[in-house]
Amino acid sequence: MKPIIETRDLTKVYRAGKIQVPALRNVSVTIEQGEYVAIMGASGSGKSTLMNILGCLDRPTEGKYLLDGIDVSELTDNELADIRSTKIGFVFQSYNLLAKTTALENVELPMVYSRAKNRRDKAMECLDLVGLADRVKHKPNELSGGQQQRVAIARALANEPAMILADEPTGNLDSKSSAEIMELFTRMNDKGRTIVLVTHEEEIAHCTKRILRLYDGRLVKDEKVKDRITSFDGTTFAIQFSPDKRGLNGG
Repeated sequence: MKPIIETRDLTKVYRAGKIQVPALRNVSVTIEQGEYVAIMGASGSGKSTLMNILGCLDRPTEGKYLLDGIDVSELTDNELADIRSTKIGFVFQSYNLLAKTTALENVELPMVYSRAKNRRDKAMECLDLVGLADRVKHKPNELSGGQQQRVAIARALANEPAMILADEPTGNLDSKSSAEIMELFTRMNDKGRTIVLVTHEEEIAHCTKRILRLYDGRLVKDEKVKDRITSFDGTTFAIQFSPDKRGLNGG
């Protein structure tokens, strides 16, 4: 397998007047095509900064980032926008659905920007994939939180991206809905989809196959998941880890 993500000494420094605040410090990581990876860390650890750079929403101060073999570190804003629309599918904690449009129209939207053909048929296929073929005409306020996140995942799949980036995808969901979303991600990964997600919850991270742990902007641990959660029964999922084993709080 070839790397879908490769970072080399990735550094990000934010400046406020004369004060410099390092958010990432020389982070080098390789993620192969088809991997399923969680990024964890406390508030201020740099995980959100890393996710923004991986999603081409921000630029590193130093270092290189290769996405699917393309060095995106020095691309123009328009080139980065093209990369985001074709290579990356985003899933956010707050769903980010358009309130006055149907599930089907929400999923069609990224294909409008990419000028894809057969948008309606592809959107229907994506909604069917996430189990919402019977909710295509429903607007977000007519759907549960878990169903809205499924629409968001279907939208992320619309342009057949090289990978899915998910930022706290279960953060606003109850344990049953969280289990359903993680089961969906697992099925997608089983079919070869590359998935990278940010989470502060250990049970969510343990649904993946690999965990990257950040501390003060540094990658301090890169581990394979040994006690991986593969049962997504709502009760089992909720009690898999006791509260004192849960991840560090924060974003």
